[in-house]
Amino acid sequence: MGVSGDFDSQNRGLWGFKGLMRRKQVDSARKEVDGGHHQLAKELSVLHLVAIGNPSSFLGSVLHFLGVGSTIGAGVYILVGTVAREHSGPALAISFLIAGIAAALSAFCYAELASRCPSAGSAYHYSYICVGEGVAWLVGWALILEYTIGGSAVARGISPNLCTGYIRCGFLVDDPTILSSGNWKTEYYIKVYYGNGLRGILGRNCVHVCNFMGLLGLNPEALLFGGGDLPAFLGRQYIPGLGIVVDPCAAILVFIVTGLLCVGIKESTVVQGIVTTANVCAMLFVVIAGGYLGFKTGWAGYELPTGYFPFGVDGMLAGSATVFFAYIGFDSVASTAEEVKNPQRDLPLGIGSALSICCMLYMLVSVVIVGLVPYYSLDPDTPISSAFANHGMQWAAYIITIGAVTALCSTLLGSLLPQPRILMAMARDGLLPSFFSDVNMLTQVPVKGTIVTGIGAATLAFFMDVSQLAGMVSVGTLLAFTMVACSVLILRYIPPDEVPLTSSHQETINSVLSRHRSTQKIAEENSKVCVGTSNEASQPLIAKVGASADPVIVKDVAQGRCTYVIDETMRRKIAGWTIAMICVGVVVLTSSASCVSLPRFPRYMFSGIGGALLLSGLIVLSCIDQDDARHNFGHSGGFICPFVPLLPIACILINVYLLVNLGPFGQIHTLKVEWEPDGFSGRSATWTRVSIWLVIGVLVYGFYGRRHSSLRDAVYVPAVHADEIYESSSNCLA
Repeated sequence: MGVSGDFDSQNRGLWGFKGLMRRKQVDSARKEVDGGHHQLAKELSVLHLVAIGNPSSFLGSVLHFLGVGSTIGAGVYILVGTVAREHSGPALAISFLIAGIAAALSAFCYAELASRCPSAGSAYHYSYICVGEGVAWLVGWALILEYTIGGSAVARGISPNLCTGYIRCGFLVDDPTILSSGNWKTEYYIKVYYGNGLRGILGRNCVHVCNFMGLLGLNPEALLFGGGDLPAFLGRQYIPGLGIVVDPCAAILVFIVTGLLCVGIKESTVVQGIVTTANVCAMLFVVIAGGYLGFKTGWAGYELPTGYFPFGVDGMLAGSATVFFAYIGFDSVASTAEEVKNPQRDLPLGIGSALSICCMLYMLVSVVIVGLVPYYSLDPDTPISSAFANHGMQWAAYIITIGAVTALCSTLLGSLLPQPRILMAMARDGLLPSFFSDVNMLTQVPVKGTIVTGIGAATLAFFMDVSQLAGMVSVGTLLAFTMVACSVLILRYIPPDEVPLTSSHQETINSVLSRHRSTQKIAEENSKVCVGTSNEASQPLIAKVGASADPVIVKDVAQGRCTYVIDETMRRKIAGWTIAMICVGVVVLTSSASCVSLPRFPRYMFSGIGGALLLSGLIVLSCIDQDDARHNFGHSGGFICPFVPLLPIACILINVYLLVNLGPFGQIHTLKVEWEPDGFSGRSATWTRVSIWLVIGVLVYGFYGRRHSSLRDAVYVPAVHADEIYESSSNCLA
């Protein structure tokens, strides 16, 4: 079914609804020639070997540790205590295992799409190819929010740690009466560590140190700066007129990382590997030293009368939902797809290895910590250091501090790395100004986009208490995960059967399509002569192969067996409506099941309706065949997601459930820290902020993106004729 230029302009016009459904082509050599975009440097590989003292190949696999560094954050040093005390108990390791399996569902989907469509843009890129321009824009716009706020929150959390050497979860007491008092050196720390209960990794012992130094008239922040007060250009300052606390140190950290990212992707990943090594070594120290103490003392945490599941299986599953956010971050690997030498092999290995390493470390740390100390005795703020302190190893807190600081540093780099590439991908497609698509010829990275990203993140880190915006970060990530899973279903069952070509090919397109129409018309006339005419008013629903009618279900007799095969056109329609039905069922099921304020009968009724839609969709997709075109879609020879359609549907269900149930405080997956409530936080406040951001995105898209989209004047042709059209155009140019 050919699509001419006139048909395209009528049905895919600038303001038509179908304009939102425009889908772009997988990036290829032809696409690069047509678009004229400079490509990023292909520097990344999984085959970098470990070489002590050789920074160019430090820490082996760059991709592995890019994902590990982006995934393992400082929250694991705190999260284990909260989840063990409130949800999982000694079964904390099982909670991490279940959460890791749930995260692996999204990782499988990312791995297939990253190897098939290895270009910058991550979830935005996949959504544009499989779903459409409108949805892709919302995904990209949400990812911009995620990485900007995530990077700012991480930087704001690092700055107090660098000043004092203590982890305080990114919080600062912005109390002007304390900051302006003459005795702030003592009162400030006592209020932080005792009054607010926000103790650092060093635990209660650091309070005595700070108090003693305050009585001596010394500033505890001088511990790292060699005496005297913290330099004014770095220390946090309260501005009375504006009522805010500015953080110059956080802004400077963002600018340093921005400069590093501008140097080159290879240099950035080497630094990422070095920082991540320190973090991983600290965690290995916890595992090894803690294991030694556990075997020496008899693992007191597991010899409890309450058993292994003190809160039941429900509590263990609730703990899994909480720690799920500790695994998010491997999508940073997918954002560097264009810079990987062998994406079909390296990207799936990088994503899978990063997730596996993180899951293993999380589980080992959990097994050790809940074994050293009974789960109810764990300090919710400093679980690891307090567990070692109970066994007389207070000095271990310094190693844990280093691990937590380096975790924040690597997470900052992993947060700022993907956004310039998403901005570049959106600018290449015309949805953002071409300014963001420029690639520096020397470093082969999007320097302009990186600088803009750094300025935006540094501004937020300098002026705002971004902990209030923390819940918005998870919305962008879960939305991206959901659309990636939907894209896998679309790719398998209804892959795009039309590809967009530039208007410069119009003459060749008309010639090729006219030739095929003529051939098809002659074939139909010959078929009528052979079969004869029919006087029946309607076509049969079922017919044998070779019949003149165009049946919906075709009877295929082969090797003595009689089977019925759904016509391809009808199969695509059934698959498309079924995928839509699954999405509706997931939303209805998760929303009704999560709305505890709803009366029991309507709640169960809507949950049943949603579950029935979901189950029916799964059965239908399992019964019909997947599209044969999937084998040739994109770049072949890469990873293939297993257990389709079950795995993507389970992934959609989990992500939408978490999206609907974003807690009242919101959890930052990038920072991996549970933020304290601030009075204005809450599910409604999070969704209000997200809605405002998305409305702004819709306005930007309506007034700029749709007008400048690279697909605005594109001509869509059947994918089976695309190669012939390209060859004919090349011959004409030759």
